[in-house]
Amino acid sequence: MSQIVTLSLFRFDRTRDRLWAFAMMGAARLSLPRTPDIGFWKLCGSGTGEGFTPIPNLGVYAILATWPDHETARNRIGTATIFQRYRNRAAEDWTVFLSPTSVKGEWSGTAPFTIADETADGPLAALTRATVKPSIAAKFWKRVPDISSVIGADQNVAFKIGIGEVPLLHQVTFSIWPDAKRMANFARTGHHAEAIRAVRDNNWFREELYARFAVKSDMGTWNGASPLANLDMP
Repeated sequence: MSQIVTLSLFRFDRTRDRLWAFAMMGAARLSLPRTPDIGFWKLCGSGTGEGFTPIPNLGVYAILATWPDHETARNRIGTATIFQRYRNRAAEDWTVFLSPTSVKGEWSGTAPFTIADETADGPLAALTRATVKPSIAAKFWKRVPDISSVIGADQNVAFKIGIGEVPLLHQVTFSIWPDAKRMANFARTGHHAEAIRAVRDNNWFREELYARFAVKSDMGTWNGASPLANLDMP
């Protein structure tokens, strides 16, 4: 069996549903640990625009989780009570199923992802998670609009979003690319590369995690379609 990581996104349009989702950032912490077969999990909010801003988007929330295998992950996402409750309230939801291919760093002091013994020749997802030092948060967020504009203009990226556990201090970026070459071209050039150098030179982060995944499948839609629709899936 190979570990599967899921990122589930939920968009809430009505005010009462947004208030419910905001409250669930606390309440769901009681339900998620009781979900059968779930491993590591995190509840996240999102930022405005593509999510790469410090201004919260009260209409979009995310659940990241790990599962023992693909079949179990699809079954639990489809039938577990906590995910059903989110879907029943959401105007739209989408889950992507991922197999870790490389991981460096920790998340909340743990190593949550187990690398699969497989090659990733098709579409790839990249996830970065960082705890920003409070003393440099302002400097960090000054860099983000430049990165956001570049990734937003890149025709190669199939999907991108910024989410986080704590506004301003805990940031997660997630993107999906057609292949490793086009992902690397973005990561190593322009504003993104400059930001990475600044992070390294100035030691901005208290904790970091960088992970890549093979994209296995998805469930649901986002903005009316599957973000994987135009990718050459295995």
